[in-house]
Amino acid sequence: MGKNDFLTPKAIANRIKAKGLQKLRWYCQMCQKQCRDENGFKCHCMSESHQRQMQIFGQNPDRMVSGYSEEFEKNFLDLMKRSHRFSRVAATVVYNEFIHDRHHVHMNSTQWATLTEFVKYLGRTGKCKVEETPKGWFITYIDRDSETIFKEKMKNKRIKLDMVEEEKQEREIQKQIEKAEQLRTPLESEENVKKAVTKELNLESGVKIGFSLGVGNVSKGEKGESSNTSRMVFEEEENDKKNKNERKENSGRKNALEELMREEEKAKERSNRKDYWLCEGIVVKVMSKALAQKGYYKQKGVVRKAIDRYVGEIEMLESKHVLRVDQEELETVIPQIGGMVRIVNGAYRGSNARLLGVDTEKFCAKVQTEKGVYDGRVLKAIEYEDICKVAQ
Repeated sequence: MGKNDFLTPKAIANRIKAKGLQKLRWYCQMCQKQCRDENGFKCHCMSESHQRQMQIFGQNPDRMVSGYSEEFEKNFLDLMKRSHRFSRVAATVVYNEFIHDRHHVHMNSTQWATLTEFVKYLGRTGKCKVEETPKGWFITYIDRDSETIFKEKMKNKRIKLDMVEEEKQEREIQKQIEKAEQLRTPLESEENVKKAVTKELNLESGVKIGFSLGVGNVSKGEKGESSNTSRMVFEEEENDKKNKNERKENSGRKNALEELMREEEKAKERSNRKDYWLCEGIVVKVMSKALAQKGYYKQKGVVRKAIDRYVGEIEMLESKHVLRVDQEELETVIPQIGGMVRIVNGAYRGSNARLLGVDTEKFCAKVQTEKGVYDGRVLKAIEYEDICKVAQ
C-alpha cells in the first residue's frame, strides 16, 4: 500500500484537513480550488489548468467579476431574507453563516475587497438598512416583496382616507360653530337696543312705560285687556329667548362631550395599537409562498398558541397538521355578515363583536361589540386587518 492510498493515515489526515474552511487568500475562484498553504497555492497558479482559466478570465475580466459579484450579493441577501428577515443583526454574524458553505462565491473574486465595503454598498443601494456602532456594522433586511409592498400601499391608502374623513368632520364642526356665533350676534344686538331704549325712556319721564302692539283707539273698558295682551307678548318673547339659549347651551355641551369621546378614542387607539396581533382561537389564512409546495398556501387554520407574540402555532382546518408561521406570512379572515369576530388590534383590542356589514371600497367593516365593558357599541369603520374570524 502506497503512502497516498485511500485508507492510509496520511490520506485520511489530508481529507480531514480539506473538510474545514481554509484561508481565503489561498482559494482560486476560477478553478474552485482551495489550497492549504502558500506553497500549494503557488504550485496551483503555475499549473496548466489554472493558466487556461486565467486566459479565459483575461478575455473579459469585467464581465467575470461582475458575474461573481451579482452571485455573491444574491446569495447573501437570500440568506438575510431566510434567516434574519425581521431582525437587526451584525454583518459579521451573517457573513460567518454565509461562508459555512464550502462552495460559496468567495469575496476575493468580487468587486468588494472587504466586508465593510460590501455593507456600505448595500446601504447605498437601499437593499438593507445599515448602522455603524462601536460593536461593528449592523444591517437590517428591507423586505421588497410584491405582497408586502401591496399591503403597505393599501394600509397607507386607508390611513389617508381616515385623515380625509377627520378633516371633513373638523370642517363641519367649524362651520357649525361659525353659524352658532352668527345667530348669537343679532340676538344680542336686539337685546342691547331694547335695553337702551327702555333706559332712555325711564330717565326722561321717570315712569315705566308699557307698549301695546297692534292696537288702535282703545276705550276705557278695553285698557285692561290691552295691557294683559302686551304682557303676554313680552312673556312669550322672553320664553323664546330662554329656550334658544338653553338649546345653544345643550348643543355646546354635546359638542364638548363628542370632542371628549373622540380624544378618549384616540388615546385608546394609541395605547392598544401594537405591531403584533396574533391571539388564540382565531382563524387565519397562510400566505407563505415557501409553503406552497406542501399545499398550505392560502389555506386556513386555527391559532392554537402565540409564541413570542409574533409566531403562531396553527392547526390547519383540512389536514389537521400543526405549523409554526410568522405573523407577517398570515392574513386575517373575514366571516359572513352576522358572524362573530375578534378585534385583534386598535382601541377595542381583545373584544368580541358581531359583523354587521362590509365596505369593500374603503376596506373596512361595521361591527357591534358583545359582552364586556363596551357591550352594544357600534363601530362603523374598522379595518379588515384589525378584525378576525373567531373559531367555533
